[in-house]
Amino acid sequence: MDRTDLKIISELQTNARVTVTELAARVGLSKTPCQVRMRRLEEEGYITGYTALVNQNKLGRNHIAFVQVTLSNTGSKALAAFNEAVVKIAAVEQCHMIAGGFDYLLKIRTTDMASYRMVLGEEVSALPHVQQTTTFVVMENVKDVGL
Repeated sequence: MDRTDLKIISELQTNARVTVTELAARVGLSKTPCQVRMRRLEEEGYITGYTALVNQNKLGRNHIAFVQVTLSNTGSKALAAFNEAVVKIAAVEQCHMIAGGFDYLLKIRTTDMASYRMVLGEEVSALPHVQQTTTFVVMENVKDVGL
């Protein structure tokens, strides 16, 4: 991994639809060496995929809540059960295991407070070993990748 590889990654994070020719020009390479580097970055797992960034507000999914989750059991089997189940909840955009006063932090995106309450009550609270949740509702989205 050198500066050119980092430039390629940075450019692709800005616009993954850029042509290889344009990308090569931006990073100071010709087309073929740029393609070879991109393929190597993909094969080595530095680039794991390409995706479209979507304006969630236009889709009506502008209600964001962060939820602290405390588990009743933090043994390996309990954590694995929680991890396996939480990825199945479509409204959960992000799930992070936290070192601190609670166990997980979830980012949940829904259409409104009523749909959030449904997700919290019917899905999040039903996850394995959930003992307690605390919700923080986003009032304004100041910075978000892709918006």
